[in-house]
Amino acid sequence: MTTAVVRASRAMRRPARSRALRPWYRNGTLVAGIVIVGLLVLVALLAPLLTPYDPIAQDLEHALASPSGAHWLGTDKYGRDVLTRLMYGARIDLRVGFLAVLIPFVVGSVLGALAGYFGGWFDTVVMRVVDVFFAFPFYVLVIVLVFVLGAGESSIYLAIATVSWVSYAKIMRGELLVAKKQDWVVAARLGGMSHGRILLRHIAPNVMSQALIYAMSDIVMDIMAIVTLGYLGLGIAPPTPEWGGMILDGQEFITTQWQQATIPGLAVVITSLGLSFLGDGLSDLLTPERRR
Repeated sequence: MTTAVVRASRAMRRPARSRALRPWYRNGTLVAGIVIVGLLVLVALLAPLLTPYDPIAQDLEHALASPSGAHWLGTDKYGRDVLTRLMYGARIDLRVGFLAVLIPFVVGSVLGALAGYFGGWFDTVVMRVVDVFFAFPFYVLVIVLVFVLGAGESSIYLAIATVSWVSYAKIMRGELLVAKKQDWVVAARLGGMSHGRILLRHIAPNVMSQALIYAMSDIVMDIMAIVTLGYLGLGIAPPTPEWGGMILDGQEFITTQWQQATIPGLAVVITSLGLSFLGDGLSDLLTPERRR
């Protein structure tokens, strides 16, 4: 029986390895996503080296300056270089967007996997909680929670984590409901393997792809939530540069200094596009059978 279990496990892992070895560079959508997101991350990391200006230091003498050689996108109402704040804003939005996914990903995946694998009362409780959260729009819940908790980065993390885990739980539960009925899982149980070993070593590597793919779109939603909160005055506290706050500050000068609000908005669109390409490319790479 032990030999049968080992063979079944190896057979199940072979497709995962073969998918991982597929030439990812031939996937145009994935490459486009990597290039866009990579450039954005690179600009964010190298912001101190790419600009000589301080993103929060005021220079009222040069407030609302038009685009020039010294200030490629002009200055805002406090005399701060718009391009500099745009690059430093990428640091904030990308960091919060990526980090805000980690806790919901881990918590939701674990709860969903346990609910799908063991079922019973635990599955019922988890799914009833999931249904309650799904009854309300994502952005509404996040805005309400941040309003209650108070503006700030820590409140954003907590609000997003409280709301976002349910999607991962639902995805992983569905994957486990299918996986636990596979012959190799049944063989592993009959062979005396512990539930923990079956879940962590054999099932998890083969069912995590859907949660990882969803995480890309979830980052887009998180960034949009951060920008929305910043626009509403509930996000990162000024004068810290953040795209939503920049759009809010620049909208009153839209007729004379259109770039102050428009360029940060375009940055949000480009970031969302890059992450969407990345998610679609990963979907094609990790689940090629879905394209047929």
